[in-house]
Order: sequence, then structure tokens, then C-alpha cells
Amino acid sequence: MPTLLVTGGHELSGTIRPAGNKNAALPALAAALMSAEPVTLRNVPRIRDVHTLLEIMESLGAVATWRGPSTVVVDAQGVNAGNLDPALSERIRASILLAGPLLARFGSLSLPPPGGDVIGRRRLDSHILAFQALGAKVGFSRGLEIDASSLSGANMFLDEPSVTATENAVMAASMAGGETTIRNAACEPHVQDLCHLLNAMGARIRGIGSSTLVIDGVSSLGGADYAIGPDHIETGSFIGLAVLTRSLLVIERAPVEHLDSILIGFRRLGVDCRVEGRDLIVDGRTEPVIQMDAFGHLPKVDDGPWPAFPADLTSIAVVTATRARGSVLVHEKMFESRMFFTDKLVSMGARIILCDPHRVVVVGPSELHGARVESPDIRAGMAILIAALGAKGESRIRNAAQIERGYERIDERLAALGAKIERID
Repeated sequence: MPTLLVTGGHELSGTIRPAGNKNAALPALAAALMSAEPVTLRNVPRIRDVHTLLEIMESLGAVATWRGPSTVVVDAQGVNAGNLDPALSERIRASILLAGPLLARFGSLSLPPPGGDVIGRRRLDSHILAFQALGAKVGFSRGLEIDASSLSGANMFLDEPSVTATENAVMAASMAGGETTIRNAACEPHVQDLCHLLNAMGARIRGIGSSTLVIDGVSSLGGADYAIGPDHIETGSFIGLAVLTRSLLVIERAPVEHLDSILIGFRRLGVDCRVEGRDLIVDGRTEPVIQMDAFGHLPKVDDGPWPAFPADLTSIAVVTATRARGSVLVHEKMFESRMFFTDKLVSMGARIILCDPHRVVVVGPSELHGARVESPDIRAGMAILIAALGAKGESRIRNAAQIERGYERIDERLAALGAKIERID
């Protein structure tokens, strides 16, 4: 496993561009299995999770060809329904996204339990209920056995606005007979990207960007050429990077149309951000001051379903708050193990109180110092890397492969801004 050797305390400068949205690229790649014609996807981040998903798809008979640094063409003409490789499937959560496409195209599949970050319980019930609503039969052995001679449109209400359950339901419904209405659907930017791609392939999806999606099923889908949007989570990560390293950074071609709740959250932490055209300017050179609620109440940064502050940025909010003057409560409502990484920030000098598995109070500012730490998951790993870049002294971040699952060539891109960072295999 790679290790990142970081010497912190250096101001960064320059321009950085967010890569394509990781959480949009994965379902888009899965959707390519629904067509016998080639699907070209542009602005795809070359990260570990993308390569792992492509490896699973190739094991099913798909052919994936990279054309340039961020364009991949998927030809799924030779794909046959079959069993997914358990060893590959347990490496990423996104393997669950193959269920909807394979069920739509072939009518059955055997799905091993998916893997992914260990950030708490990640239930599959919403997926199962959606498939059952469309007429599929679901059995349980060591994984899921899903079978449907034909899928029929349905009026369904998801028991939670799960992103991946919404994506699976949309993909399966796109080739089901009749009309499907999905209420309480997730509407994150990556869900919108998937719906736009499917429409480019010939699907008929309405209500994109809302919590109610209406799908008129079609008999088949064709090829398409589609560009993935920029990653709003990576954009938020770079906001935290500017603050911890006391730097002025330009995040160019940012997804400004998707940043409202993100900027509200960071401005509550006293971060100076401004939008100029398609760019986001972040000035972290002055000490941020926590913005107190009315009558001096302790402020809170909490996550929720889109368009609320994203759960994937709560780790970044925590590390950002360590440099801000004042106290703030960060409440991660979705995953009960995500906040456990804060013990690593405490070992670096942060003043953080872990109230329970979902909530922490951060008291700042803290003078962070280097330490030997380990990355537990993608987002916590990035938060730890940001802390190391802002800390005094040297840090070693083990298990950096977790960070590389979601951030493309992160060491090279940060070094281009002036970061003192070395990747050691």
C-alpha cells in the first residue's frame, strides 16, 4: 500500500481544476452495459474505483478502451449475464450499480455483497424494494439473486432518498414496460448526470433534478457521447485545502451551479469564497472566524439529502474548522462510523470532542503538528492529508490507496501548487 510523505506548513498558490465527478462516472460506466452500441464517456477521473469497476465489467465481456487521459469508450455488445466476481465486487461499493443495468438488459443476475468504505451500515433494502416494485424476484444466499422475465413500470416511493438505489431504479425502469414514477428520489448532481446520459442513449426520463422522476420505458438503448460534470466534492475538498495551508487558490471550471449549500456551510466556518464566472476563488490567508448563530448560539454544520450540505464533505468541514476561531458542531447524520477518524486529527493537535458516532464539536484554532496516521476511507483520508499539509513538521499517511480511490493523481496535482508531498510505494 502506498504512503504519502508530507512536509506541512507551506503556503500554496495557483490554479487547480476539479476532476470529473467520481460518483457520476461510476453509474455512467454501469449504464454503458445497457446498450449493445459503444458509449463514450468524457471527463472520467482515472481513479482506483473507476479502474476496479471497469475490471468487473470486462470480466462480464465488456471492452473498455481509454482514448486520451480522461475519455473511455465502453463496448458492451459481448456482455453476457452472469455472476459477478466476488473478490472484485467486495473492493468497491459501486459494484451494486451493475444490478439495474444487468437486470434491465438480461432479466437476471447474481450479485455478491458489495464492498466500499467502512463508514457505518450501508443498507441495500431500498434497492431490493425498487426491483421488487418493478416485478423482480429477489432471493438471498451469500449475496442477491435477482430474476425478472420482464420488468413492468410502477409507482414507487423509496423508503430513503438513497443515491445508488435511485440510480439502480432509474436504470432498471428505463427498459421496463410502461411508465414508472419514483418518488423520494435522490437528486444529487451525479444522479442528474446519469439521467442525462440515459436520455442521450434514448431513455425517456422527466423531472431530472427533482425528487420525483417519471420514466417511460423503452425497449432498447443505443450508444452516446457524454461528458461527466466536475466533482463538487473535490471542489469542497480544495476549499478546505486553501484554508489549512493559508493559501489563495483558484478552483477553475468549478460546478458553481451545484455549490450553494456547500458555500453556505464553509461560510459558516468563516471561509472567504467568491464566484467569478466559472471559477471559485478561495482566500485562506486570513484566519477564519466561526459565524455564531443569532443570540450567540453555537452554530452547526450538518448534512442531508441534496441539496443540503453533502455527507461526503463533513470530514472536510471538520478539518477546516480546526483552523477557524470559535466553536462549531458538525453533525453527520447518515453514517454512524464516519466521525471516528477524528482521533487522528486529535493526535495531530486538533481540539475535537467526539460527542457520539454522529457528532463532534471542534474548538479552534489549533496548531497542528505532523504525525504518523492512516487513511481509513476516501473522505477522511483527504481530510487527514489536508491537515498534514497545514501542520508543522512531517507526516506519514499510510494506506493512501484509500485516498486514491476517489482523488485522481492527488500527489502530483498538489505538488503543482507547491505542496511538499511524496508518494512512496
